Amino acid sequence: MSGKGTLAAALAACLLLAASAWAAPSEDRILALDQYTTDKGRRLATAHGRALRALNAEIYHCMPWVEVQKSSIGFFRPKHIASDSRYLSVRIYVEQDPSPAFAALRVEERASAMFSRYVGALLRRMNEDAALAGDPALDGYTVILEWLKQMPRAQGERPVHETIAVFVDKALALEYLGRRRSITDVAAHAKVRGFDGEAGLGDLRLAAWDDNFVSTYKVANYQVEAGVTCR
Repeated sequence: MSGKGTLAAALAACLLLAASAWAAPSEDRILALDQYTTDKGRRLATAHGRALRALNAEIYHCMPWVEVQKSSIGFFRPKHIASDSRYLSVRIYVEQDPSPAFAALRVEERASAMFSRYVGALLRRMNEDAALAGDPALDGYTVILEWLKQMPRAQGERPVHETIAVFVDKALALEYLGRRRSITDVAAHAKVRGFDGEAGLGDLRLAAWDDNFVSTYKVANYQVEAGVTCR
């Protein structure tokens, strides 16, 4: 089996095979307007509120095995950028059980597998609204992925999560969506920061490949609500 195949098999083994959903997504997943600290952020959120709600709803209905974190969809300023650059951002928690095979991989390999599986799919969903994608005030995109790395090993211990924060500037994202760049190029040029629990791992260099999991995976006993189209 190839290296990519080994990573995919290890990742597939730990994904939860069932999910449940309420009838509609909670709008508290979208950052409230009064939480923005600059006029630029507020203007973007006001102009594109409908697009934010559509993004929230599509992830909710079409990716039922992930959880969008509260107040995590919005126009955030990446902390490593000094100017008031505003990136359309989303943070998701992937509901999966820890797998010994997946945990045995190097952190860069686990991060590469998660990047390949989710970043391209989320960038496409974040750009479905043409007015938002074309707004010159939008500077880029942030995708934050979190997953369970390790269950508590002793009483009183907390589970350990891993997280990657992926920052993609707008020009690179649009070239990828226009099929002028590959997801491998996105991984090579994006800024990716890793975290083991709350401990920062610094910048990660990842390999990435095309992965159609999000568009093909079906959760057992889950039916998409009538009238919802998942792409």
